[in-house]
Amino acid sequence: MPLELVTVPCLGDNYAYLVHDAATGATAVVDVPDAAPIRAALAGHGWALSGILLTHHHVDHVAGVDELRAETGARVLGAAADAHRLPRLDAALGEGDSITIGSEEGRVIEVPGHTVGHIAFHFPASALVFTGDSLMALGCGRLFEGTPAMMWQSLRKLSALPPDTLVCSGHEYAEANARFARTLEPENPALILRSGSIAAARREGRPTVPSQLSDEMATNPFLRANVAALKAAVGMPDAPDAEVFAEIRARKDKF
Repeated sequence: MPLELVTVPCLGDNYAYLVHDAATGATAVVDVPDAAPIRAALAGHGWALSGILLTHHHVDHVAGVDELRAETGARVLGAAADAHRLPRLDAALGEGDSITIGSEEGRVIEVPGHTVGHIAFHFPASALVFTGDSLMALGCGRLFEGTPAMMWQSLRKLSALPPDTLVCSGHEYAEANARFARTLEPENPALILRSGSIAAARREGRPTVPSQLSDEMATNPFLRANVAALKAAVGMPDAPDAEVFAEIRARKDKF
Protein backbone atom coordinates (compact mmCIF):
# COMPACT_ATOMS: atom_id res chain seq x y z
CA MET A 1 0.00 0.00 0.00
CA PRO A 2 1.50 3.38 -0.95
CA LEU A 3 2.25 6.01 1.65
CA GLU A 4 -0.54 8.51 2.32
CA LEU A 5 0.49 12.10 1.59
CA VAL A 6 -0.91 15.29 3.11
CA THR A 7 0.26 18.72 1.93
CA VAL A 8 0.34 21.21 4.83
CA PRO A 9 0.49 24.96 4.03
CA CYS A 10 2.70 26.85 6.47
CA LEU A 11 3.72 30.49 6.97
CA GLY A 12 3.06 32.66 3.92
CA ASP A 13 4.01 30.32 1.08
CA ASN A 14 5.79 27.27 2.55
CA TYR A 15 4.68 23.66 2.49
CA ALA A 16 5.38 20.77 4.82
CA TYR A 17 4.31 17.21 4.02
CA LEU A 18 2.91 14.52 6.25
CA VAL A 19 3.67 10.99 5.07
CA HIS A 20 1.74 8.13 6.70
CA ASP A 21 2.09 4.36 6.47
CA ALA A 22 -1.35 2.92 7.20
CA ALA A 23 0.02 -0.60 7.70
CA THR A 24 2.20 0.38 10.67
CA GLY A 25 0.81 3.75 11.75
CA ALA A 26 4.20 5.39 11.26
CA THR A 27 4.02 9.07 10.28
CA ALA A 28 6.79 11.44 9.25
CA VAL A 29 6.83 15.11 8.35
CA VAL A 30 9.15 16.58 5.72
CA ASP A 31 10.35 20.02 6.85
CA VAL A 32 8.83 22.00 9.70
CA PRO A 33 8.39 25.67 8.82
CA ASP A 34 5.97 26.10 11.73
CA ALA A 35 4.80 23.56 14.31
CA ALA A 36 1.17 24.73 14.64
CA PRO A 37 -0.28 23.77 11.23
CA ILE A 38 1.53 20.43 11.33
CA ARG A 39 0.21 19.75 14.81
CA ALA A 40 -3.30 20.55 13.60
CA ALA A 41 -2.97 18.29 10.56
CA LEU A 42 -1.74 15.41 12.72
CA ALA A 43 -4.65 15.85 15.10
CA GLY A 44 -7.13 16.04 12.23
CA HIS A 45 -5.98 12.67 10.92
CA GLY A 46 -5.43 11.08 14.31
CA TRP A 47 -1.78 10.36 13.54
CA ALA A 48 1.19 10.28 15.91
CA LEU A 49 4.42 11.75 14.59
CA SER A 50 7.41 9.41 14.61
CA GLY A 51 9.92 11.08 12.27
CA ILE A 52 11.03 14.52 11.05
CA LEU A 53 12.92 14.67 7.74
CA LEU A 54 14.78 17.87 6.89
CA THR A 55 15.79 18.88 3.36
CA HIS A 56 18.03 21.83 4.29
CA HIS A 57 18.93 24.26 7.02
CA HIS A 58 17.00 27.43 6.11
CA VAL A 59 14.90 28.70 8.99
CA ASP A 60 11.66 28.60 7.02
CA HIS A 61 12.10 24.81 6.81
CA VAL A 62 13.27 24.05 10.35
CA ALA A 63 11.80 26.71 12.67
CA GLY A 64 9.28 24.37 14.30
CA VAL A 65 11.50 21.29 14.68
CA ASP A 66 12.43 21.61 18.34
CA GLU A 67 8.84 22.32 19.35
CA LEU A 68 7.51 19.26 17.50
CA ARG A 69 10.33 17.06 18.78
CA ALA A 70 9.62 18.09 22.37
CA GLU A 71 5.90 17.34 21.97
CA THR A 72 6.17 14.05 20.08
CA GLY A 73 9.59 12.52 20.69
CA ALA A 74 9.97 12.15 16.91
CA ARG A 75 13.43 11.35 15.54
CA VAL A 76 15.03 14.07 13.44
CA LEU A 77 16.92 13.14 10.26
CA GLY A 78 18.91 15.49 8.05
CA ALA A 79 22.06 15.95 6.02
CA ALA A 80 25.39 15.02 7.61
CA ALA A 81 26.96 17.87 5.63
CA ASP A 82 24.68 20.34 7.42
CA ALA A 83 24.60 18.78 10.88
CA HIS A 84 26.40 21.82 12.30
CA ARG A 85 23.58 24.20 11.25
CA LEU A 86 20.48 22.01 11.51
CA PRO A 87 18.53 21.27 14.68
CA ARG A 88 20.12 18.39 16.60
CA LEU A 89 19.97 15.26 14.43
CA ASP A 90 19.22 11.73 15.55
CA ALA A 91 20.51 10.46 12.20
CA ALA A 92 22.90 12.27 9.84
CA LEU A 93 22.43 11.22 6.21
CA GLY A 94 24.26 11.29 2.90
CA GLU A 95 23.91 10.18 -0.72
CA GLY A 96 22.28 6.77 -1.08
CA ASP A 97 21.49 6.31 2.61
CA SER A 98 18.30 4.42 3.30
CA ILE A 99 15.42 5.72 5.37
CA THR A 100 12.12 4.09 6.30
CA ILE A 101 8.62 5.28 7.03
CA GLY A 102 6.88 2.28 8.48
CA SER A 103 7.30 -0.55 6.00
CA GLU A 104 8.45 1.60 3.06
CA GLU A 105 12.09 2.24 2.31
CA GLY A 106 13.36 5.42 0.72
CA ARG A 107 16.75 6.80 -0.16
CA VAL A 108 18.60 10.05 0.22
CA ILE A 109 19.68 12.05 -2.84
CA GLU A 110 22.21 14.83 -2.36
CA VAL A 111 21.03 17.84 -4.38
CA PRO A 112 23.37 20.78 -3.62
CA GLY A 113 22.87 24.15 -5.26
CA HIS A 114 20.30 26.13 -3.28
CA THR A 115 22.46 25.20 -0.29
CA VAL A 116 25.54 23.00 -0.38
CA GLY A 117 24.04 20.51 2.08
CA HIS A 118 20.59 20.17 0.51
CA ILE A 119 19.14 16.66 0.27
CA ALA A 120 15.99 15.11 -1.18
CA PHE A 121 14.07 12.01 -0.08
CA HIS A 122 12.84 9.51 -2.68
CA PHE A 123 10.27 6.81 -1.91
CA PRO A 124 10.08 4.75 -5.12
CA ALA A 125 7.25 2.41 -4.15
CA SER A 126 4.96 5.38 -3.54
CA ALA A 127 6.42 7.43 -6.43
CA LEU A 128 7.22 10.37 -4.15
CA VAL A 129 10.25 12.64 -3.99
CA PHE A 130 10.59 15.45 -1.45
CA THR A 131 12.77 18.12 -3.00
CA GLY A 132 12.52 21.11 -0.64
CA ASP A 133 13.95 24.12 -2.47
CA SER A 134 15.95 22.21 -5.11
CA LEU A 135 13.48 21.17 -7.82
CA MET A 136 10.26 23.19 -7.46
CA ALA A 137 7.03 23.46 -9.42
CA LEU A 138 8.13 25.08 -12.70
CA GLY A 139 11.31 26.29 -11.01
CA CYS A 140 14.33 25.64 -8.85
CA GLY A 141 15.75 27.35 -5.79
CA ARG A 142 18.04 30.36 -5.97
CA LEU A 143 21.74 29.51 -5.79
CA PHE A 144 22.50 30.92 -2.37
CA GLU A 145 25.51 28.67 -1.77
CA GLY A 146 26.15 26.42 -4.77
CA THR A 147 27.17 26.97 -8.38
CA PRO A 148 25.07 26.65 -11.54
CA ALA A 149 27.00 23.51 -12.51
CA MET A 150 26.29 22.00 -9.09
CA MET A 151 22.57 22.72 -9.32
CA TRP A 152 22.35 21.45 -12.88
CA GLN A 153 23.87 18.14 -11.78
CA SER A 154 21.38 17.96 -8.91
CA LEU A 155 18.45 18.57 -11.25
CA ARG A 156 19.76 15.92 -13.64
CA LYS A 157 19.70 13.41 -10.79
CA LEU A 158 16.09 14.27 -10.02
CA SER A 159 15.03 14.27 -13.67
CA ALA A 160 16.28 10.68 -13.96
CA LEU A 161 13.58 9.46 -11.56
CA PRO A 162 10.52 7.71 -13.05
CA PRO A 163 8.27 10.21 -14.88
CA ASP A 164 5.23 9.38 -12.73
CA THR A 165 7.07 10.51 -9.58
CA LEU A 166 5.26 13.22 -7.60
CA VAL A 167 7.57 16.13 -6.82
CA CYS A 168 6.80 17.50 -3.34
CA SER A 169 8.50 20.89 -3.17
CA GLY A 170 8.69 23.48 -0.46
CA HIS A 171 6.97 26.65 -1.67
CA GLU A 172 3.95 28.05 -3.52
CA TYR A 173 5.85 29.74 -6.35
CA ALA A 174 4.25 28.08 -9.36
CA GLU A 175 2.26 31.06 -10.63
CA ALA A 176 5.29 33.37 -10.76
CA ASN A 177 7.43 30.56 -12.14
CA ALA A 178 4.89 29.98 -14.92
CA ARG A 179 4.99 33.64 -15.90
CA PHE A 180 8.76 33.45 -16.22
CA ALA A 181 8.68 30.16 -18.14
CA ARG A 182 6.28 31.70 -20.66
CA THR A 183 8.86 34.40 -21.45
CA LEU A 184 11.19 31.65 -22.70
CA GLU A 185 8.75 29.26 -24.38
CA PRO A 186 5.54 31.20 -25.08
CA GLU A 187 4.35 28.65 -27.66
CA ASN A 188 5.01 25.52 -25.58
CA PRO A 189 1.54 23.87 -25.55
CA ALA A 190 2.18 21.90 -22.36
CA LEU A 191 3.28 25.08 -20.61
CA ILE A 192 0.25 27.03 -21.83
CA LEU A 193 -2.07 24.31 -20.51
CA ARG A 194 -0.24 24.03 -17.20
CA SER A 195 -0.19 27.79 -16.68
CA GLY A 196 -3.98 27.84 -16.98
CA SER A 197 -4.35 24.97 -14.50
CA ILE A 198 -2.06 26.71 -12.02
CA ALA A 199 -3.97 29.97 -12.27
CA ALA A 200 -7.26 28.14 -11.68
CA ALA A 201 -5.86 26.31 -8.66
CA ARG A 202 -4.66 29.51 -7.07
CA ARG A 203 -7.98 31.29 -7.68
CA GLU A 204 -9.62 28.45 -5.77
CA GLY A 205 -7.00 28.49 -3.01
CA ARG A 206 -5.63 25.06 -3.89
CA PRO A 207 -1.92 24.16 -3.71
CA THR A 208 -0.07 23.65 -6.98
CA VAL A 209 2.08 20.96 -5.39
CA PRO A 210 2.87 18.16 -5.57
CA SER A 211 3.49 18.12 -9.32
CA GLN A 212 4.29 15.19 -11.58
CA LEU A 213 7.86 14.89 -12.80
CA SER A 214 6.69 14.30 -16.38
CA ASP A 215 4.96 17.69 -16.29
CA GLU A 216 8.12 19.31 -14.96
CA MET A 217 10.16 17.77 -17.77
CA ALA A 218 7.74 19.19 -20.33
CA THR A 219 7.38 22.68 -18.86
CA ASN A 220 10.04 23.58 -16.26
CA PRO A 221 12.75 25.64 -18.00
CA PHE A 222 15.35 24.66 -15.41
CA LEU A 223 15.01 21.00 -16.38
CA ARG A 224 15.02 21.88 -20.09
CA ALA A 225 18.44 23.51 -20.41
CA ASN A 226 19.47 20.52 -22.55
CA VAL A 227 16.51 20.88 -24.95
CA ALA A 228 17.32 22.35 -28.36
CA ALA A 229 14.21 24.54 -28.48
CA LEU A 230 15.01 26.19 -25.17
CA LYS A 231 18.69 26.61 -26.02
CA ALA A 232 17.62 28.42 -29.18
CA ALA A 233 15.15 30.54 -27.23
CA VAL A 234 17.92 31.95 -25.02
CA GLY A 235 20.30 32.42 -27.97
CA MET A 236 22.69 29.64 -26.92
CA PRO A 237 22.04 26.81 -29.42
CA ASP A 238 25.52 25.28 -29.15
CA ALA A 239 26.35 26.03 -25.51
CA PRO A 240 26.91 23.31 -22.89
CA ASP A 241 23.79 22.45 -20.90
CA ALA A 242 25.16 23.79 -17.61
CA GLU A 243 25.90 27.18 -19.21
CA VAL A 244 22.36 27.36 -20.58
CA PHE A 245 21.03 26.53 -17.13
CA ALA A 246 23.17 29.32 -15.65
CA GLU A 247 21.70 31.79 -18.15
CA ILE A 248 18.13 30.73 -17.33
CA ARG A 249 18.82 31.04 -13.59
CA ALA A 250 20.35 34.50 -14.07
CA ARG A 251 17.31 35.65 -16.05
CA LYS A 252 14.94 34.35 -13.39
CA ASP A 253 16.89 36.16 -10.66
CA LYS A 254 16.23 39.43 -12.50
CA PHE A 255 12.62 38.64 -13.44
